[in-house]
Amino acid sequence: MSEYRAPLRDMQFVLRELAGIGEVALLPGCEEASADVVDAILEEAAKFAEGVLSPLNAVGDREGALFHDGAVTLPDGFGDAYKLFAESGWTALNCEPEWGGQGLPKLVAAPVSEMWKSANHAFSLCPMLTSSAIEALVLSGSDELKRKYLGKMVSGEWTGTMNITEPGAGSDLAAVSTRAVPNDDGAYRIFGQKIFITYGEHDLADNIIHLVLARTPTAPEGIKGISLFVVPKFMVDASGRPGEPNDVRCVSIEHKLGIHASPTAIMAFGDRGGATGYLVGEENHGLEYMFIMMNAARFAVGMEGVSACERAYQRARDYAKERIQGTDIGLRNGPKVSIITHPDVRRMLMSMKAQAEASRALAYVVAGTQDKAHHHPDPLQRRQNQAFVDLLIPVVKGWSTEISIEVASTGIQVHGGMGFIEETGAAQHLRDTRISAIYEGTTGIQANDLIGRKMAREGGKTFNAVIDVMRSLNAELAGQDNAHLAAIHKRFAAGIEALSKAGNWIVATYATDVRATSAGAVPFLMLFGIVAGGWQMARAALIAKARIDGGSSDPFYQAKIITARYFADHLMSRAEGLASSVTDGATGVMALADDQF
Repeated sequence: MSEYRAPLRDMQFVLRELAGIGEVALLPGCEEASADVVDAILEEAAKFAEGVLSPLNAVGDREGALFHDGAVTLPDGFGDAYKLFAESGWTALNCEPEWGGQGLPKLVAAPVSEMWKSANHAFSLCPMLTSSAIEALVLSGSDELKRKYLGKMVSGEWTGTMNITEPGAGSDLAAVSTRAVPNDDGAYRIFGQKIFITYGEHDLADNIIHLVLARTPTAPEGIKGISLFVVPKFMVDASGRPGEPNDVRCVSIEHKLGIHASPTAIMAFGDRGGATGYLVGEENHGLEYMFIMMNAARFAVGMEGVSACERAYQRARDYAKERIQGTDIGLRNGPKVSIITHPDVRRMLMSMKAQAEASRALAYVVAGTQDKAHHHPDPLQRRQNQAFVDLLIPVVKGWSTEISIEVASTGIQVHGGMGFIEETGAAQHLRDTRISAIYEGTTGIQANDLIGRKMAREGGKTFNAVIDVMRSLNAELAGQDNAHLAAIHKRFAAGIEALSKAGNWIVATYATDVRATSAGAVPFLMLFGIVAGGWQMARAALIAKARIDGGSSDPFYQAKIITARYFADHLMSRAEGLASSVTDGATGVMALADDQF
């Protein structure tokens, strides 16, 4: 069974050539992200991912998290790995220096997080949720809450969670019923139950800081009446150490299809008189604060899609090189060859490779734009960059995770019958990544957010600005004297027009027929992902050709052009069909009566 190897060459190419790490390093507050520093960080992260996390991946899948009498035990090796992870400073990578963080840009954190997720998806979820909770407290917490919790969370001594979902309130947050009753001392007593709480209970850290959505007695109905509270597992004493247990307990953990080592907890608050909680920000503003966490988490889950594509591809590639089966096609009585020789296996591997590289490029570009939205000195530039990020985050989350399911399934197919056997490890990638298209907002929720909040609400302004940038790039492709780039130009041109047509139809139709546009929302998101991924692959191909024309003999550049060509011929070619499904497909979705299903 092969172990994970970080694709450093491609990561560095995307960071430098597509996502603009050099530009980001010039922004105020990002000066530490020099080329030497970034390379050193990636190399050290690769060593940790390959040497510590990857060997625990299969162990975690087999053993899983174990629940007994309210306590959760992680698989062998996870505790030591987490301790080393925190001591090595990985929990603090892009956190604020004020709270002990290293303050590095999100663009540096993106490839590092990809490595954790590729090497060990289940392990990576603990620091991911902690990072989201940190971000919410930094932006919305009081000074007192920040002083009390952030230092230990940034250091990794304490971890964090998001407590949103309830048995009767999944995606419909208006149905949240957990109660928060005010005390005379300014704290609150929290009563209720939350489900699907990632790392809601575990034995990795000294304390768990739960961020919990609840309603106060005077809260209005619906989503406007939700507040956010910090509810620690252990109360923090005057010295800043965990003290008495809070009235919080894990009732059980779920038995799941995948991510077995990640405990998914059912949490009970207030069974013994009320869990002590502290209000974050103002009452009835909890949803907007929680969206801070959710946006961070949604991008992080999009990175899970990227990482699953990469890991499944690596395992399938290694197997295809080693597995001897059949003779080369067209040769009778020839020698037996490895299956990577066979055209259909090569097609599958190219599909996996192309989607991994395209999703990585798009995600890193969005990460770099987040840094510009946060750090650029020009307010107009910050707003424009933030609009681009807001538009693309549902695409990164939705498209990357959906294609990871396809890629992981293709990886099983490359293995043939052995892919269906757990021994090879190929099946775990499909089982693990299947959740990524569901949690932190399903693909349908991402798609509805995309067409409604991110497009129709602003009349397609940012969307059409992106289309204009794509068209400018394609004009540059048109002037290239190269057969591969000519093919990319042809497919990309058709993809841009398909995306533009479908997107502007949605903007024009949304207000008058929201059901029709919603019926095509997921096909539109997938169309956007394909064309945006192809946009980045086209950029990469142009840069690679320039390097070759400049005298480089590095085979990486030729491989990049061929991979971009494959993406254009086999994936971008889906664009026109998806656009038709968006603009003409609503009738087939909506025509049957409920009792006809």
